[in-house]
Amino acid sequence: MASESRQLTGDGPASVVFESVSKRYPDGTLGVDSIDLECEAGKITVFVGPSGCGKTTSLRMINRMISPTSGRILIGRRDAADLDEGALRRGIGYVIQNAGLFPHRTIADNIATVPVLLGAKRRAARVLAIELMERVGLDPALGRKYPYQLSGGQQQRVGVARALAADPPVLLMDEPFSAVDPVVRLDLQNELLRLQRDIGKTIVFVTHDMDEAVRLADRIVVFQRGGTIAQTDTPEKLLTEPVNAFVRDFTGDSGIKWLSLMGTSGIEPRADRVVHESDSFSGLDQWRLLVDAEERALGWLRPGAVAGDELVPCRRTFVLGGDVMRCALDSALLSPVGQAVATDSSQRVLGLVDFPSLEPAINHHRSQAHA
Repeated sequence: MASESRQLTGDGPASVVFESVSKRYPDGTLGVDSIDLECEAGKITVFVGPSGCGKTTSLRMINRMISPTSGRILIGRRDAADLDEGALRRGIGYVIQNAGLFPHRTIADNIATVPVLLGAKRRAARVLAIELMERVGLDPALGRKYPYQLSGGQQQRVGVARALAADPPVLLMDEPFSAVDPVVRLDLQNELLRLQRDIGKTIVFVTHDMDEAVRLADRIVVFQRGGTIAQTDTPEKLLTEPVNAFVRDFTGDSGIKWLSLMGTSGIEPRADRVVHESDSFSGLDQWRLLVDAEERALGWLRPGAVAGDELVPCRRTFVLGGDVMRCALDSALLSPVGQAVATDSSQRVLGLVDFPSLEPAINHHRSQAHA
């Protein structure tokens, strides 16, 4: 069966195509009703919808954890029903909530599980495991620890590394970040996007969180009750052109969500209100941002402040060109002067951005969306 699993791996990402797929349970419940859908190779497709709408059922039919009642699912050009179930599952990455790690195995051995099942030598599999840990942002020294010794966010990273260990053409992710706190969740989302830029896998991702869908997806599939698809589109088009009232209501505050799609690379920060802690100053005429010798924000100085005065905390910054417009607006709203603090990826302050400076970038994205 290992050779059959290998036929799914090593050849790059593969599309996933649903052709008139339905799932009806023995009690008559219709989980999925004749869906037609293509999850494009090398892209992130996100399934969203209310509870019981069929999104998780559809995900699990891809690796045959649930078998379709009718229709077929193609992985690349291969019908999933023609493959041995065990081989199919070993050849597809699968990440679930709470990571699902083996508690009695070390982190390295957890990640090495599938390569060993596919015939790799244990030593080679462990070397691969360490490489994958580094790729998902984990310290390789954690390879000797056990799951209970890691935080929830670290365990989820291990889950992603384990799913990538067989170089699968498809990666399935079933609400993988929903059990961690919001800060860790955002960090994991950023890590997934960074990783996807490097590996370009076909990712099918299930979430109930529309904000998460908008942030991650190349295409969003909105399921509705009854196991049917209400709309499949890019995040931009879904937010600006919902096909019906259900989609419009489900997407919620689409204008705010739209900010998560706008980049910040075109914004030009100003440094004239930034003061260094080594500077000599007294009786400042207006609010200023104080930075240390490494250009990192220390806090806000009030008008009239002199050296040594208490600082107002700088509660939020944004990475220029790295974060989205929503982060820039958060930074501006949380500052005492309505100015966002722009930094580089190392958190060095580049300058301040006021609301009028953000408007041209917002208008540019808006015009592109409606072009």
